[in-house]
Amino acid sequence: MDDILDWLRGPGLDALLIILGAVLLARFVSWLGGRITDRIDAHATGSDALVRSEAAKHRHSLTQVLTWAAIVMIWSVTIFFVLERLGVPVTGLVAPATVLGVGLGFGAQRVVGDVLAGFFLITERQYGFGDVVAIQVVGGGDPAEGTVEDVNLRITRLRSVNGEVVIVPNGQIVKVVNLSRDWARAVVDVPVPATTDVNRVQEVLREVGKRAFDDERLHRLLLDEPSVMGVESLALDEVNLRIVARTLPGKQFEVGRDLRARVALALSREGVSLRATAAQDDVQDEALAEDRARSGGRA
Repeated sequence: MDDILDWLRGPGLDALLIILGAVLLARFVSWLGGRITDRIDAHATGSDALVRSEAAKHRHSLTQVLTWAAIVMIWSVTIFFVLERLGVPVTGLVAPATVLGVGLGFGAQRVVGDVLAGFFLITERQYGFGDVVAIQVVGGGDPAEGTVEDVNLRITRLRSVNGEVVIVPNGQIVKVVNLSRDWARAVVDVPVPATTDVNRVQEVLREVGKRAFDDERLHRLLLDEPSVMGVESLALDEVNLRIVARTLPGKQFEVGRDLRARVALALSREGVSLRATAAQDDVQDEALAEDRARSGGRA
């Protein structure tokens, strides 16, 4: 019993104090990293108050990675000192550690690949915190789309438009589409019946673009006045016109929704009906056929 108490007062107490110090230091590093990222976000206005600058996104991601790496380093050093204080011969663990390292190397190849891929993602500034991205992973399938909430050496965490959290291992990424880099483009297609006066519709669309650019709220999101590209495609019973607008990064969706509403209202005032899609036509035809069948049955 006395030996146990002596051990607790000596190496045991030292090990406990080292672990306690590591816990406090790791929490401090985590707190400091959070304060730094909050400060970056508070001042990340770039050239416009509505979007973060690319440098701010990179600083945010880099701070997260450095925080994660510092915490890993703290616990690695802590384990070494605890083993030393407990009297475990660290030098004698070199050979077993080598064998264990080889085994882990084969078993953790994917983890190592994730870390290396994460290193290049961050150093090459492919995307950062707050970017809207579409990530294609190994094996194909639908890409993971959403806003980047966290990037570290192993994983990328996205928040989808539906509020879902998507976690992608960095080593599984084969293609990244950054929808919020430098500038974006809102594309609005306007299908109208083939009998419509196309020149008149283009005049209406130009007027819509001019009014949108003069609008105080949209003017802050647009880099220049929306342009009417003209006839994009022709079909037997419809003509498809296109209007495009350069926007601030990540604001193309908001601008696109607003432009569509403005176009629909302007064409409605001119007595021009938007052409229904093929799917809508099929539904309407099926409903009409069903009504006729029911009428015939009752007759």
